[in-house]
Amino acid sequence: MLDIKFIRENKGVIKKAAEKKRIEFDVEKLIEVDDQRRLILSRVEMKRAEQNVASNQIVNATSEERAKILEKMKILKADLERDEDGLKSVMKEWQLLMLLVPNIPDASVPEGESDQDNQEVKKWGEIPKFDFTPKNHIEIMTDLGMADFERGTKVAGFRGYFLKGSGAMLSFAIWRYAIDFFVSRGLDLHIAPSMVRREPLMGTGYLPQGEDDLYKVQDDKYLAGTGEVAMMGFFQNEIIPKQDLPKKVLAFSPCFRREIGAHSKDVKGLIRVHEFFKFEQLVICEASHEESVRQHEELTRNAEEFIESLNIPYRRVVNCGADIGQGQVKKYDIELWVPLENTYRESHSASYFHDFQTRRLNIRYKDETGNTQYAHSLNNTAIATPRVLVSLVENFQTADGSVKIPEVLVPYMNGLREIRTK
Repeated sequence: MLDIKFIRENKGVIKKAAEKKRIEFDVEKLIEVDDQRRLILSRVEMKRAEQNVASNQIVNATSEERAKILEKMKILKADLERDEDGLKSVMKEWQLLMLLVPNIPDASVPEGESDQDNQEVKKWGEIPKFDFTPKNHIEIMTDLGMADFERGTKVAGFRGYFLKGSGAMLSFAIWRYAIDFFVSRGLDLHIAPSMVRREPLMGTGYLPQGEDDLYKVQDDKYLAGTGEVAMMGFFQNEIIPKQDLPKKVLAFSPCFRREIGAHSKDVKGLIRVHEFFKFEQLVICEASHEESVRQHEELTRNAEEFIESLNIPYRRVVNCGADIGQGQVKKYDIELWVPLENTYRESHSASYFHDFQTRRLNIRYKDETGNTQYAHSLNNTAIATPRVLVSLVENFQTADGSVKIPEVLVPYMNGLREIRTK
């Protein structure tokens, strides 16, 4: 959410932001509703002030004067109630429009119509060359008893899966290694709830637009698709001491996404599943563009170094305007090499928001002058499972059908260096 004063003074900037992000938003309609809000609010405040004056006058008034004041207050009360009802109606429309205002993308964000227009800025690792006919991750994991997709579908339905045996063990190894890796970089480990109230989803920008992709449960609660939602809610309505900034968090949580609109994509395997597990990096920092940029690069490098330590080839892309969300100022995707698709597939997203989320969630700090400021927020995937297993097993498969374990994971696999058929 942007400040209404900024919006009124920068209508053209908002229009260009909406155009670049390919978001339909009528800023003129918002200004029109805001004019109504201001007018009615002014009348309400004036009549409340008149009520206070009349209440003070009645104390020392004579009987005749008191009767006149009471009659005046009766009319004033009726007028005030009408204006207050009108203000409630206008405020409801105003608040909804304010939630739809797109954040301003950074000047470095490229133009584009879809993710096909994202621009590669970095490539790392050697693409494997196989002297045998390689298998895809579904074949590999099924043959090695690492996963059961048929029973997963039987039990959980479409996109269901079981990880078992060495597949489950490998997933736990990645989690344990991720904890050691990211905590050593100064992040504070949390296990975050997956079931969250509507407010943090609204605050982070996943609602109202993204409701179709969320699982809604009882009592107006939802299952979140990322630990970012719960962790931003963790700081909601708080004033953080400036000396405690930046707040750096590593949040682990089960995650859920309905994948609406993706029913014909990746219907088999582990690329696109409804239930998964993710470590999320999150930062709350001071309100400085330079600091946000610095933290953004740091979070991105954390994730890249983690992938490099696994020796999985990847590339980084900067997302175009049409492929960043309503609230994001800038976004990078990290994409891992998937040999059997002969392409890179997105595994991480790193974004910064300035004060877009913190205004909605009222997360603030006091600066050096004692003034209260809205903080800036950032987030980045540390690692998500089981998706990373796709690239891992395909890149590390061997001619005899086994899968080598990346060296950094061996200590977390009880010394196992390869997964092979029994």
